[in-house]
Amino acid sequence: MSVLNFISKIGLVAIALLLLPMVGDLAWAADAPTAASAQKAADGALSNADTAWMLISTALVLFMTPGLAFFYGGFVRAKHVLNTLMMSLILMGIVGVSWALFGYSLSFAPGNAFIGGFQWAFLNGVSLDTTGYLAGSNPPEVVSYAGTIPHQLFMLYQMTFAIITPALISGAIVERMSFKAYFWFMVLWSSILYPIFAHMVWAKGGFLGLYGGMGALDFAGGTVVHISSGVSALVAAWVLGPRKTYPNQPAPPHNVPFVLLGAGILFFGWFGFNGGSALASGGLAAAAVTTTALSACTAGLVWVILEWVLRGHPTPIGIATGLVAGLVGITPAAGFVSPLSALLIGAITSTCCFFAVSLKAKLQFDDSLDTFPVHGVGGTVGAILTAVFADTAVNSGGKDGVLKGNFSELGVELAAIGITYVIAGVGTFAILKLLSLVMPLRVKEEEEYQGLDINEHGEEAYGDELASEFAQVK
Repeated sequence: MSVLNFISKIGLVAIALLLLPMVGDLAWAADAPTAASAQKAADGALSNADTAWMLISTALVLFMTPGLAFFYGGFVRAKHVLNTLMMSLILMGIVGVSWALFGYSLSFAPGNAFIGGFQWAFLNGVSLDTTGYLAGSNPPEVVSYAGTIPHQLFMLYQMTFAIITPALISGAIVERMSFKAYFWFMVLWSSILYPIFAHMVWAKGGFLGLYGGMGALDFAGGTVVHISSGVSALVAAWVLGPRKTYPNQPAPPHNVPFVLLGAGILFFGWFGFNGGSALASGGLAAAAVTTTALSACTAGLVWVILEWVLRGHPTPIGIATGLVAGLVGITPAAGFVSPLSALLIGAITSTCCFFAVSLKAKLQFDDSLDTFPVHGVGGTVGAILTAVFADTAVNSGGKDGVLKGNFSELGVELAAIGITYVIAGVGTFAILKLLSLVMPLRVKEEEEYQGLDINEHGEEAYGDELASEFAQVK
C-alpha cells in the first residue's frame, strides 16, 4: 500500500503541475471583467480601417520570408538550393512558436532598459482590444502600443519582423554550415539577441528609442533588423570560415530568375514592412509607402548605372541587389523623411553598398551573398541619413534632423549604431562559440562538395538531367 500511496501522490503532483497553467488562466479570467471595464473607452477606439491595413501589412511582411528564400536560393549552386530555402523557412517555425511563448513578452512587455519581462509570456494579457494587460496589478495595469488595432494584431505584426531578421543572416553562411548547428544558432539568436534590439528601440522604456530612451529614430528596423543581422552575418562568416571552394572556384548564381522573383517579392512585401510600421492606415502610412518605393527605384537605377559605367554591363543581379539596398536604406527613415529625401537616400545607399560589395570581393572575405555589404552597410547608411533628413513636418511624433538644425540627432544615431554593432557582434560570437563546444558548426568537407541538399535534407531540387546542366556552370 505504501508503494501505491507513493505512486498516487506522484500522480497528484503531476496533475497539479499540469493544471497550473489553467489556474493562471482562471486567475486571469477573474481579473478580466475589471480590466475590461477599465478599458471600455479603449475598446471603442478600435478602427476597422486601421485593423484591415495592419492585417494586410502582416501578411505582406510574412510573405517576405519566402521571398528572401527565393532571393538567396537563386544565388547559390544547385546542389545547395534546398538547404538555402530551408534556412529562411525554418525561421517561420522557430520564431512563430517562441514568439508566442516568450519572445514577444521579452521584446515589448515592461522590463528594464534592455529587455522586457515575462508579463506577456504565453500571450497572457495580449487581448483583442487595443491594450495589453499586466495581470497581478490591482486594478490591472494596461500598456498600449497601437491605439486603434487589437493588441494581438500588433503582436502578430511584430512576429513577422522577428522571423525575417535572423533569416537575413543565412546569406553569409550558406553552402557550408551544418543545418543542426544553424537550427540551434537561430533558436538562441532569435530568443536572446533579437528581443534585446526590439526592446531597446521600439518598446516603452527601451534604452535607445523614442519611448523614454535616447531618442534614436528607427521607423521600421534600420538598427533592429538590418544592422543587427548584417553585423551578425559578418561575425558568423568569420567564425565559420570560407567555403572550401572559395575563392579559387567561381560559384555564379544557379538561377537568376529565382533572384529576380525574390527581389520582386521583397519589394512587394516591403510596403507592409515600412507602411505597416505606421501602425494605422492614413497619411503616415502613405508617406512611408511613398518613400519606400522612391528609394528602392532610385537605388536600383543607380546600381545599374554604376555597373554600366564601371563594368560595361547592366546586370539583372545588379538591379535586384540595388533594389534591395534601397529598401534597406529607407527602412529607418521611411516615416520620418520627405519623398525628395527618399530619392537621395536611395541613391546614396545604393552607391555605398555597391562599393562595399566590391571591397568585400577584393578582400576575398566569404560573406557568401553579400549580407553585410547590403544589410549591414545599407542599414548603417540609412540610419545616418535618417538623422540628416528627418523632418517633423512629415511625422510630428519624430524629430528634426541635421538639415533642420538638430545636429545632436546625428550623435544619437551614431551611438545607437555603435551599440547595436557591439551587442550583435559580441552576442553572435558568443553563441557560435558556445555551440561549437557541443556540436560541429560545419558539415564535413566531402558533404560540402557533394551538396548540402542531399546530405542535410535527403532531397534534391532538380532531376538528374537538369542537375547535370547546372553542374556544368557551377
